[in-house]
Amino acid sequence: MKCFHFTNGERRDDEDGVVSRLSKVSWARSLSVASSTVDTTRRSEFDSDSRDLSDSVSFYEFLSQRRANDLRVFSFSELKSATRGFSRALMVGEGGFGCVFRGVVRVPEDEITDGSPSKMDVAIKQLNRSGFQGHKEWINEVNFLGVVKHPNLVKLIGYCAEDDERGIQRLLVYELMRNKSLEDHLLARMPSPLPWMTRLKIAQDSARGLAYLHEEMDFQLIFRDFKTSNILLDEDFNAKLSDFGLARQGPPEGMSHVSTSVVGTVGYAAPEYVQTGKLTAKSDVWSFGVVLYELITGRRAVERNLPRSEQKLLEWVRPYISDSKKFHLIVDPRLEGEYCIKSAYKVASLANRCLLKQPRSRPKMSEVVETLGNIINETSSQEAALEPVNETEEAKEENVGDSEPESGKQGNNYLKKVFDIRDFVNLRNKSIGKLDWRNWTPGMIRTW
Repeated sequence: MKCFHFTNGERRDDEDGVVSRLSKVSWARSLSVASSTVDTTRRSEFDSDSRDLSDSVSFYEFLSQRRANDLRVFSFSELKSATRGFSRALMVGEGGFGCVFRGVVRVPEDEITDGSPSKMDVAIKQLNRSGFQGHKEWINEVNFLGVVKHPNLVKLIGYCAEDDERGIQRLLVYELMRNKSLEDHLLARMPSPLPWMTRLKIAQDSARGLAYLHEEMDFQLIFRDFKTSNILLDEDFNAKLSDFGLARQGPPEGMSHVSTSVVGTVGYAAPEYVQTGKLTAKSDVWSFGVVLYELITGRRAVERNLPRSEQKLLEWVRPYISDSKKFHLIVDPRLEGEYCIKSAYKVASLANRCLLKQPRSRPKMSEVVETLGNIINETSSQEAALEPVNETEEAKEENVGDSEPESGKQGNNYLKKVFDIRDFVNLRNKSIGKLDWRNWTPGMIRTW
């Protein structure tokens, strides 16, 4: 998936008229811990009137101001030792700004309690010594994540900035997200698929993160590059937003939008933003709607390896979402029927609201959080009610054999083995688009 930068050649008067509390510099895309090593990106250009923080005076003034927060200041030798000399065996991501390594650092003595470990696993991002964009992006990551705390935003532990004869060594130290990114799980890079309930909770966590940026701080921040690769998962599959490289402060009071150069990722950017450069929080809501459909289908927003009619996710799902009898055909086949169809349909309905043409008609992220909470509660109640019924029906199947289920009843208890069109989808190798008959086995699907 590629990032893009678009401009029509016109200078926007209010492009940088807002004095950002973060710092008056443009944002560039950063490298998340779970960024794909094959995901080539085109970085956004910086505005010509952005404040230059690369000179040593401004740079070290900035660092002295940041020391007031609770970020740790690491030495380069400490981080080099933590990554065994930045061994490629410990590299977990690579991109235009540098590489991300897994490492182990010591816990400060004043933070060690009885029974707590003296060391912790971290993700260390080392930016290239050359490249002004990386330097600005590094400053913005520290500037924002150093002062903002939220359970659904990735935690920045500290940084390193040492000047030597080869230039400034710039590194960032994050909490380690052990389950990588949502993209990794949806694209079958992980051994087992995400269960349906886990997908719902990941969607809710991500929505909470966006709601915090949009509505709960004393200034509004528009993420501007919300996508599955920027949603990281911890050991308990709690989702946290990462990669604030393209984030932008929202419009000031009395203004409806921010006019800026168009940057983002193809397939996720809101159409009105791409066409006009007018950025609002509702642009993030559109992107969230795209991610909801990725959670439902297990497909990318844009997938060039599929047939032309299926390459753009939103165009492919359109004929199915209006027909309840065909809707199950777009649900991720890796779920193998283990999901609540009513719940999936409600998520699709929420996605459609997020994808409305008029930005003002789209819901706020706080409303999205509430709706997802209701869907999760309803799904949990239905699953709990079906558990004893499943045991009863399994017993009946053992005694009766291939008896037909009563018509009109619904639930996971009424299943039968059939060869369904979704099995063909299961067999499709996404990279080459061919069928592998050796991998086919009959699956359990709903029959109502």
